[in-house]
Amino acid sequence: MKNKFVKLVIVVGANLLLAAAVKLFIMPSDLVSGGTTGVGLALNHFFGISVGTFVLILNVIMLLLGLVCLGKSFALTTLTSTFLYPVFLEILDRSLGDLVLTEDPMINTVFAGLGVGVSIGLMVQVGASTGGMDIPPLILNRYLGLPVSAGMYIFDGIIILVQAFFSPIEMVLYGLILLILSTVAVDKVVISGSSRIEVKVVTKDPDKLRNLVLKQVNRGCTLISAETGYREQETRMVFTVISHRELPRVKRLFQEADPECFMVITQVSEVRGRGFTLKRQEE
Repeated sequence: MKNKFVKLVIVVGANLLLAAAVKLFIMPSDLVSGGTTGVGLALNHFFGISVGTFVLILNVIMLLLGLVCLGKSFALTTLTSTFLYPVFLEILDRSLGDLVLTEDPMINTVFAGLGVGVSIGLMVQVGASTGGMDIPPLILNRYLGLPVSAGMYIFDGIIILVQAFFSPIEMVLYGLILLILSTVAVDKVVISGSSRIEVKVVTKDPDKLRNLVLKQVNRGCTLISAETGYREQETRMVFTVISHRELPRVKRLFQEADPECFMVITQVSEVRGRGFTLKRQEE
C-alpha cells in the first residue's frame, strides 16, 4: 500500500513538473516541441485551440487506441497521466496567464529539456506511462516490429516538421536541442539511484579478498573459476558489486591485501537481488 502511494505521488509530481516546463519555458518562447504538446502547439497556432484542451482530447483518444491495441494492463498504467498532465497544463495556463520568466531562448531550451526529461524519467522509473504520442510507436512495434525508439523519432520528426512551417529556423534548432536534452535527462533519471560498481579481481589469494568483502565491506561476492592467459594456471576471480561510496575503501583493502592484484572496475546501470533490491540475510 505504501509503495502504491509513493508511486502515485511521484506520478502526480512528475505530471505537474511536465506541465510547468511546458507552460513556463516552451509556450512563452515558441519553442518547437515533439509529442502531444507539439501537436497542441501547432493547432494552437493555426486554429487558436487551447493546448491543454487539445492535449486532453488527444490523450483520451490515444488511451482508447492503446486499450484496443495493447490491452487493459497498458491502459491502466497510462490512465493517470492521460488526465493529470492536460489538467495541470490548463490550470497553469489560466492561472499564470502571459507570465514570462525569461526571453532568452537558450535558457528556455535548457530548462524545458531538463523539466520534460526529468518528469518523463520519473514516470518511467516507477513503471508509469506518459501516454499521448508515445502510444502509436508502441502499437507499430507490436504489429510491425518497428523499434519503439525509431517510431518515436518518426512521429517527433513529423511533428517538428509541421511546426517548422510557421516557426523560425532558430526555434526549430532550439527544439532539436530540447529533444536531445530531454532524452539525456530521461536516461540519467531512469538509472539514478540504481547504478552500482562492479569489481572483478584476479589475485593470488582469492580467499583473503573474499573474507575482506564479506566481513569488512559487508557485501556478497562470487568466486569465478578462471585460467591465467600467460602461464595457463587455474585460479579464482573475486566478483562483487558495491556502491559508489564503498569503492575507495574496497580498492584500498584489495591493494593492501595484494598489491599485485589485477582489478577491473565497471559501472553498471542497475543491480537487483539480495543486498540491493532485497534485504540482506541476517547472520
